[in-house]
Amino acid sequence: MLHHVELYVGNLEKSVAFWEPFMNILGYQMERWSGGVNFVRGEEDTYFCLLQAPDEHLAAGYHRKRIGLNHLAFKGTSRAQVDEVTIWLKQAGYSVLYEDRHPYAGGPNYYAVFLEDPDRIKLEVVAPSEA
Repeated sequence: MLHHVELYVGNLEKSVAFWEPFMNILGYQMERWSGGVNFVRGEEDTYFCLLQAPDEHLAAGYHRKRIGLNHLAFKGTSRAQVDEVTIWLKQAGYSVLYEDRHPYAGGPNYYAVFLEDPDRIKLEVVAPSEA
């Protein structure tokens, strides 16, 4: 459905330090290029790109309740992968959103982890439904 997604970030290197291990858990590999980084997975056509936001646009920052992107939800391969992301988050010093309801913050049959990147862009990794 999507060819690629590009996100401008406030500090590319700080974002790479977060996104590279996060995306590696999900099966993506990072490729650097002159303008930023891409995350690709195998032979899939869809890729994810991070770019440094221009200085003149940094002051506005990001908030998911403004017009624009609310959050990105990634398909996990299993509940174990959601758990692996959760463990990495905690070990790396990042927060799990809605921790009091984790991993069922999306509902009783919705196994997921919710998190934020360094720019507070909300992310989610969702396990497939159990049969």
